[in-house]
Amino acid sequence: MKKKAIIFWTAIIIIALWEGVMPLSTWIFAPEYMTVGTKALGYPDYFAYALVIAKVLGVIAITFPKTPEKLKEWAYAGLSFNLIFAFISHAFVDKNLGYMLMPLVFLGILALSYYYKNNIQAMNLK
Repeated sequence: MKKKAIIFWTAIIIIALWEGVMPLSTWIFAPEYMTVGTKALGYPDYFAYALVIAKVLGVIAITFPKTPEKLKEWAYAGLSFNLIFAFISHAFVDKNLGYMLMPLVFLGILALSYYYKNNIQAMNLK
């Protein structure tokens, strides 16, 4: 049980840093760089701000243990869609392998946290 909890929380911390803290700190401390990534992919400027808000809310939902389960499921789905579509955007627009792989790596980490979240919950029900 302890090993599963460590894997779960390690994955959650990585996701929280990548999907929540990093975009929010860019917005706060370096707003001139907010739209660099999305503009290069052809998205409008306002999309970057909406994306940061959605990511931060998703990270909050999956991080806090008292979040209702249905809300956690939606947050995992939203973060998964974000990472899948980031991969697709890079695959079709800039075709940079590094940019294409990065969202897939974090999608794997997100899937790992989801798997262990459900695994830990199932053990607690027994």
